[in-house]
Amino acid sequence: MTLSSGSLASQGEEEHPELSRPRPTEKYWEDYEDWKTHHPSAIESFDRFRAVAQGKLLTVFLDYDGTISDIVSNPDKAYMTDEMRDAVSRVASLYPTAIISGRSREKVYDFVRLPQLYYAGSHGLDIVGPKCDDDDHVELHQPAPWAPAVMDRVYLWCKEAVSDIPGANVEHNKFCVSVHYRNCEQKWWGAVQDVVHRAVAADPKRLKKAEGRKVFEVKPRVAWDKGKALSFLLGELDLRRRYGYAEGEIMSLYFGDDHTDEDAFHELREVPKECGAGVIVSTVPKPTNARFSVRDPGEVLVFLNKLADLAESGVTKSLCTSVASGGAKSAGGRGEGVKTGEDAPGGSDSSDPVAETTNRGRRGEAA
Repeated sequence: MTLSSGSLASQGEEEHPELSRPRPTEKYWEDYEDWKTHHPSAIESFDRFRAVAQGKLLTVFLDYDGTISDIVSNPDKAYMTDEMRDAVSRVASLYPTAIISGRSREKVYDFVRLPQLYYAGSHGLDIVGPKCDDDDHVELHQPAPWAPAVMDRVYLWCKEAVSDIPGANVEHNKFCVSVHYRNCEQKWWGAVQDVVHRAVAADPKRLKKAEGRKVFEVKPRVAWDKGKALSFLLGELDLRRRYGYAEGEIMSLYFGDDHTDEDAFHELREVPKECGAGVIVSTVPKPTNARFSVRDPGEVLVFLNKLADLAESGVTKSLCTSVASGGAKSAGGRGEGVKTGEDAPGGSDSSDPVAETTNRGRRGEAA
């Protein structure tokens, strides 16, 4: 199979501007303990976090691989534990919750199987809202709708190109293609990277190369990333207008372990300090924009349950209290028309996806 710009380009597609973010690269620590003075453990310094979060409604954004599931040699077997699924479901019943993953949106949903969440697949290029009853997820945003057809061809070419590289594996993630080299001997890493370079060189105006943990990726060259997806979802939730929250009453958290998660950490650095925090998942010190740290998915699990405890004990606000008080907050029309509890047929108002998410989470529904 021959790859050329002619084989990839689609007629009528325009070149899109690329989003460029600064990422920290310089070492600023002596050892792991010194690194934690810059990015304190979210578990060890939970009292500090509690003080910051008190009285706020939290919004929770989660990467998948390496964050709520372990990194494994076969990406098709990166299953999350039932204990983690229960913790994510519990959090989602109390706070708006989304998964933002490099995986295709359909693939990450097959792993998580929680219909009450928002999902942003392919590094945020495919965003959907929670499922309602037996319907499919509601599509919310696709900034590069032309990409899947292009990635079909990139996938086939890359799969053939790495067929002679022992351990290399190509994954189609719908809006991007991932070429894994985790199972390759180091002497083959350059060959894997060269495959991705050649794929991008065939259509450089619309494709770009990205890197993750033992993976090279072909992505559409658009001004979009996990940070933009996070901000889009916050806008879609519209919590200030819906429930009358003032600025400073919402705190957003993003958990991630990889290079691409730095874009979301950077996005949260742009909000007031007490209203956003990245939590990096890492056992080794590395440059990051995250504010807090945890060591591994096991500590993510502990922290998620602690977040749920905060809402259930009344330290933070929750979707339950927000929905219950939404109708009372009418300044400027905020909160009007939100029906909950006995006021709504069947206990919820299907016109309010946040309210419906709350009710589904409290019922413990899963696909």
